[in-house]
Amino acid sequence: MSVVTRNNRSAGKEKEELAASYLQKQGYRIRERNFRTRFGEIDLIAEKDSALVFVEVKYRSSDAYGDPLAAVDLRKQRRICRTGLAYYAANGYREEVPCRFDVIAVYGDGRVEQTENAFDFC
Repeated sequence: MSVVTRNNRSAGKEKEELAASYLQKQGYRIRERNFRTRFGEIDLIAEKDSALVFVEVKYRSSDAYGDPLAAVDLRKQRRICRTGLAYYAANGYREEVPCRFDVIAVYGDGRVEQTENAFDFC
């Protein structure tokens, strides 16, 4: 594993921790971190008001590479949706349990912004 890969993973873990802390301050309960299946990974799974919230965390040190929200393209959305279904199945949730898909953007200046319902189930 290269130094760059280790540094990226370390930075990613740090930003996910920032996002989790942000959510907890907003009244969310963190249920899972880095939930993985053969379909993909969900950075954070939280719960608030009896709804599951699947959260993708994106970091950008600057605007040079665009807004973090734009990085969650349709392909990534589909992976998150499939992984969310696997989470439902693995944990015995019924279809009636509501869920949504949020994106948390972490910026180089330390800002954290949450976009609720960033995309629909696909």
